Amino acid sequence: MLAIITDALVSVSKYTKRDTLRKGGEFVTRYIIRRLIQLIPVLIGISIITFLMMSFVPGDPVTLMLGQHITPQAAENIRQELGLDQSLVIRYLHYLGNIVQGDFGRSYIQHQEVTQMLRDKIPVTFQLTLVAIFIAVIFGVLIGILSSVKQYSFWDSFATFFAMTGVSIPTFWLGMMLQLIFGVVLHILPVSGIGGGGFQLQYYILPGFALGFSSMAMYVRLTRSSMLEVIRQDYIRTARAKGLSGRVVIFKHAMRNALIPVATQAGIDFAGLMGGAILTETIFSLPGIGSMLYFSISRRDYPVVQGVTLFMALVFVIINLLVDISYAVLDPRIRYD
Repeated sequence: MLAIITDALVSVSKYTKRDTLRKGGEFVTRYIIRRLIQLIPVLIGISIITFLMMSFVPGDPVTLMLGQHITPQAAENIRQELGLDQSLVIRYLHYLGNIVQGDFGRSYIQHQEVTQMLRDKIPVTFQLTLVAIFIAVIFGVLIGILSSVKQYSFWDSFATFFAMTGVSIPTFWLGMMLQLIFGVVLHILPVSGIGGGGFQLQYYILPGFALGFSSMAMYVRLTRSSMLEVIRQDYIRTARAKGLSGRVVIFKHAMRNALIPVATQAGIDFAGLMGGAILTETIFSLPGIGSMLYFSISRRDYPVVQGVTLFMALVFVIINLLVDISYAVLDPRIRYD
């Protein structure tokens, strides 16, 4: 009789666990679908704001396109060809209809499809952002953990000084100093370009460090405060009382929960760094989205500016969604029901 009851309880436990996992998967699926639906009005709102800003910005793209050879008739022909002679509402509806079909328009200045230009420039900015976020997270988290473990020591003071310095140094000044020291004086690393074909890490170290330095300082402060809060929890005291080594307690038990705010900020930073790479790519002559956006703004190349803005908004929302989903991986207590 005892064996029968035991088997029945095991069967119920397995069924309950399987049903819980199934329901958990349904909650996650519904959550993802709901967030993707919310993406639509966000992108429409961003497209309206960007379109209006570029429509009212001073300057005439037709004048820049024709240059010294501009004539009233030629300017009128170009405006009719580009649809700039139509009302603002008609132009936006036409632009929105093209976006739905995956057409971001054609560059006024370079006479290329914006979609193709994005496809060519995205890998450079993506690789630069990956290097920057890797440098920022790895070094920021390690220094932050050391600062929290050695609270009020020399290392804690150094981490605080490093964080204050990091958020105070302008990116463009740091980039030029890195070029001067490691490129001109020491001749260790290249100071511009991306080399010939394929991903070459040496071309991304200096711009990646310049781009990610301020974020690295922020991760130091964020990791330190989060670790100090976690290591005072009861389960950490229990782990220490059980005789576990300090390394196991810190890296296996404390760091996992302490990294939740770091993961949130890393996701936001990834999209932010991609959009904020304009100065870095310009200083280091990297042919990425940032430099393309800079030159497009200066030349009033509206389709390129609008296409890059929508792409960055899409990246930002998707990464935020991935960060929210990663919470359940880092902390099993978080659920979506």
